[in-house]
Amino acid sequence: MENLYPSAIIRLRAKLNISQTKLAAMLGVSFTSVNRWEKGHHEPTVIAKEKLKQLFKDNGIEMEEQ
Repeated sequence: MENLYPSAIIRLRAKLNISQTKLAAMLGVSFTSVNRWEKGHHEPTVIAKEKLKQLFKDNGIEMEEQ
């Protein structure tokens, strides 16, 4: 299964017009974590995934299957 988080996180940041650092602060993680998620090197933790899902929902962003 393809990691859908990189493109979804990039779309979320673009819609909110925030940096990786700002998103990291919102989620309570490091800048490095967000950077690695966007590059597809790592997936968010279960806790971060729950927070991201809520942000995606609140901002009308769907994780698209490709």
